[in-house]
Amino acid sequence: MVLWFAVLAGGPVAALAQAASATIEPDQPADMLVPPTSASDFTASQLDSVLAGGWRSEANRTRDVYRHPKETLQFFGIRPDRSVIEITPGGGWYSEILAPLLRDNGRYVAAIRKPAPDSGENALRRKFAGDAEHYGHAQFVEFDPKAPVFGARGSADMVLTFRNVHNWVMADTASAMFQAFFAVLKPGGVLGVVDHRAADGDALESVKSSGYLPVAYVVKLATDAGFTLDESSEINANPNDSRHHPKGVWTLPPTLTLGDSDRAKYLAIGESDRMTLRFVKPLTSVPAASVPPSSAASAPAPAASSH
Repeated sequence: MVLWFAVLAGGPVAALAQAASATIEPDQPADMLVPPTSASDFTASQLDSVLAGGWRSEANRTRDVYRHPKETLQFFGIRPDRSVIEITPGGGWYSEILAPLLRDNGRYVAAIRKPAPDSGENALRRKFAGDAEHYGHAQFVEFDPKAPVFGARGSADMVLTFRNVHNWVMADTASAMFQAFFAVLKPGGVLGVVDHRAADGDALESVKSSGYLPVAYVVKLATDAGFTLDESSEINANPNDSRHHPKGVWTLPPTLTLGDSDRAKYLAIGESDRMTLRFVKPLTSVPAASVPPSSAASAPAPAASSH
């Protein structure tokens, strides 16, 4: 009857075409269709692939157990299509993860001080220049810590910094840095902070030279700049760390400032107890007046051309 109705409606040619199409097997049976992968599942698989990458040094891999890079980056909301600025990446522990992760669909910018104060950041330039396959799309931007600018206002999805805030506190540049983070982020953008966590009740002045910081002080630096604390995490907590050591946080691995003195003791403690904080730039906000204008920033330089 279907065929006869088609003949009446459209003639014999149309009827034959309809009959033929009715007998064509679908490319893939409905019960075999694979549901689309969620964004979080896709990111997790990409992180797994990058973390297993052969370009990561063995020394860096061994520290994953202390730094929990997959869990930390997932907590911050990383995605392979994000524009991410990492502040003072040093020798590039996280750069080995972030730059390849963002290579194809996102953007990775390493923000370094000018002039580069140590061999670590120069070594990072050489690392990027020497491996275009994994770092060829990475970029650098140089900044003045006393008047930092990391790019055009509202141009980044995420700013990340790992174990750096204590250095800025000691150098009295922390407020300027947080204001500049706020300026470069898009509304709704994320600031992710990991740093050494002081013991409850420790005052800033008594611990800031130790490398540890009170959580409330770091939160205030961010909120004073305009951020909202979205969530904190215990991902990088270490209950074995008393936070009171002869040479501060540098007593512990990986630095082990005391050398062989009590080395086994400090190796058993592991790396420091750390706060992990996720801040968000509100969708509607008024930037701090003291933030330098974005016109003072130069465009990030492609990493592969740096030597």
